[in-house]
Amino acid sequence: MSSYTTLTVPTSFADVNGTKFAYRRFGKAGKLPLVLFQYFTGTLDNWDPAVLDPLSQQREIIIFNNRGIAGSEGEPPHTIAEIARDAEDFIETLGLTRIDILGFSMGSFVAQQVVLDKPELVNRVILVGSGPRGGEGLETFSPEVWALFDKPYNQPDELLLDTFFAPTETSQSAGWAYLERTRSRTKEHDGSLSDKVVPSQLAAISEWGKVRAGSSDYLKEINHPVLIVNGKRDVIFPTINSYTLQQQLPDARLILYPDSSHGSQFQFHENFVIQVNLFLDEIPAR
Repeated sequence: MSSYTTLTVPTSFADVNGTKFAYRRFGKAGKLPLVLFQYFTGTLDNWDPAVLDPLSQQREIIIFNNRGIAGSEGEPPHTIAEIARDAEDFIETLGLTRIDILGFSMGSFVAQQVVLDKPELVNRVILVGSGPRGGEGLETFSPEVWALFDKPYNQPDELLLDTFFAPTETSQSAGWAYLERTRSRTKEHDGSLSDKVVPSQLAAISEWGKVRAGSSDYLKEINHPVLIVNGKRDVIFPTINSYTLQQQLPDARLILYPDSSHGSQFQFHENFVIQVNLFLDEIPAR
């Protein structure tokens, strides 16, 4: 597995309760595998080689499409709880009993649910561009973001330039570099998204973000070490939510990158990789 990279690792398939899940697994064995949960409408091909490849030099990396996403069969779920259950079943199908997890954007909600459902499965948690249940501005996107979704683009993935990166020359340049990296895979591309994915995932995000009494009380139950990462001004899930997570989780660290938005880890990928490795290898406090 260690000879593969993000761009060369073949796509594998796992039978998860009768449904075929697409995944890619590569990296250096020995430490706990790092399982990653993807963002809204993201697929296997949208993970950044500049993040995954250096991480894979230290540990196994597992990326996958949940039910009904691109190369995975089935109907996409409508709640974060359902998405998390599918993810847990996928992890169990691979025979994994102890893992680290990294969730980005919508995937960070899934990661939180997984650690609640299966605390014994998870060692450490990384949440990027995240927020708690019922967090500020999470039930629906802001008018600014809906306007970006309606904006015409030469290529659909260029929407990421406006939503994942700050409107500055440096950040937009980093966004173009990220897009070029993700477009570099020359074979075995992931499948396309069905028209059911967007409404299903929007429903899941909205349900997670709905404000209810005691929405974030569950955070006190997560005693795992957590690393929270975000940009200075996240236009998708407002940055204040990352601060809320850090304040309410019992054992959390917070990193905010400057001149950045929702996809800060792609813009500051070198720093991000160093900080993730330090966090995952951190010796537990006595």
